[in-house]
Amino acid sequence: MLRIAVPNKGSLSGPASAMLHEAGYRQRKESKELVVVDPENGVEFFYLRPKDIAIYVSSGKLDIGITGRDLLLDSGASAEEILPLNFGRSTFRYATKPGTANGPEDFHGMTIATSYEGIVAKHLAEKGIDASVVHLDGAVETAIQLGVAQIIADVVETGTSLRNAGLEVIGEPILTSEAVVIRGNGTSADNPQAQQFLRRLQGVLVARSYVMMDYDCRAEHLERAVALTPGLESPTVSPLHNEGWVAVRAMVPAKEAQRIMDDLYELGARAILTTSIHACRL
Repeated sequence: MLRIAVPNKGSLSGPASAMLHEAGYRQRKESKELVVVDPENGVEFFYLRPKDIAIYVSSGKLDIGITGRDLLLDSGASAEEILPLNFGRSTFRYATKPGTANGPEDFHGMTIATSYEGIVAKHLAEKGIDASVVHLDGAVETAIQLGVAQIIADVVETGTSLRNAGLEVIGEPILTSEAVVIRGNGTSADNPQAQQFLRRLQGVLVARSYVMMDYDCRAEHLERAVALTPGLESPTVSPLHNEGWVAVRAMVPAKEAQRIMDDLYELGARAILTTSIHACRL
């Protein structure tokens, strides 16, 4: 069986399980379950702490894992990202009290508090910055107030908690993260079970990003209509009973669907419909 690590809690846990369910895999019914066997699909799911997943996968005990890019890089584990999953996005930034520093070039001799010591130490080394790094778990905003550090490095979403602590974001982002599928560096890419797993997840990503659009248009407007809805390879075009009219079907990006419908209507297309895509293979 293919052995897959899944986050057992935190912001990645729910979306990861939802994606796996959409991909046709059995998932746990309650949070106390640590292992779920899906014999129909030949998969075992192990629910682990997100920070530990890269370590388990790199050890070879598990074949594949879902975790955050930031957690993978911070772990230093011998594992690699093979598929971004388009959820759990976050930005990793430096922050401090106004007037303390403008960016990493001002960090020489200072102390930086963070929960991601590996990422910060590597970033400072790449820039040749001589600064100390203090590892803290949980909220690090109070480290400056208590005099533990002059700078913090943490995940920033809206920046509200930093502003409430009297801090400001400085410098360029250290890292942009999201949920990713990982495998061990020594794992073969030819594993057919793993390839099927990835195809299923890719199918979910496409199904979430596209809708199927159907419409009727006059034949003389077809080329202009197809330019608006080129599809992935090419749209399907069928003649209608009424002479001079054709029916067109194509996949279009969901976020652009309303604009495309407006443009098609202005072109003279009618009976314009969109339907959700629940699964696909490309």
